Amino acid sequence: MTVRKVQAGGYTVVTTDTDTDADDAAGRTFLLVHGIGMGISYFAELSTALEAHGRVVAIDLPGFGDAPEPEHSLTMAEMGAVLIDFVEVEGLGKPVLVGHSMGTQVAAEAAAQRPDLFPEVVLVAPTVNQHERSIPKQTWRMLQDLFGENPRVWVIGMKNYAKTGPRWFIKKLKSMMDHDVEETLPRIKAHTLVVRGNRDPVCPHGWVEEVTALIPDARMVEVDGRGHETMVKDGACVARYIVEHLEYQGQP
Repeated sequence: MTVRKVQAGGYTVVTTDTDTDADDAAGRTFLLVHGIGMGISYFAELSTALEAHGRVVAIDLPGFGDAPEPEHSLTMAEMGAVLIDFVEVEGLGKPVLVGHSMGTQVAAEAAAQRPDLFPEVVLVAPTVNQHERSIPKQTWRMLQDLFGENPRVWVIGMKNYAKTGPRWFIKKLKSMMDHDVEETLPRIKAHTLVVRGNRDPVCPHGWVEEVTALIPDARMVEVDGRGHETMVKDGACVARYIVEHLEYQGQP
């Protein structure tokens, strides 16, 4: 696996690449986009599970993980534009775009802005629930989710949050709240899978059903016994759902 710094959209991002020959794995490239405060390391288990099915590329967005913090906080639409430029600069073709939490907002923006680049989209634990769009409410939901998590998830999360730092985290949390994802979702033209852990308090069942209904050609699956960090604790299951979705030719 290679790790590199890349200039995309005028910002520095960090990327990992499994260097898998996509031509030997159904021609697929998976592009993984993390949530708030997180980074590439958060996707380790999911990335490993997907390697058998294609090339896996993950990105640290500006200000997260090992990517340097830009001078100003980017909106979700601006982050989507950075992602688009990254795909074009890196020559990734038409990757399977996989976003988690805040990463679903970035992925939604990228897919809506450039549907030609993203025919396949996977949204894992989509945020922000429009019925609870406030920083106190979302903070409480995230704490509720963490209360039941095991030490491994805590350790991974704390390491990533330490890299991000509280100032940038608060700026990006505000950007998340300012983004009305429900207005972007109907513009997605991709074959879309929405994934939810069935114990996720951050993304309640009803909200994730709304997300799915807003996207043409989308369907929803739930991972039993998992919360908001479902791909950290059960990356193999999420990978299986993703691959099955790519092979699914019926109507949602």
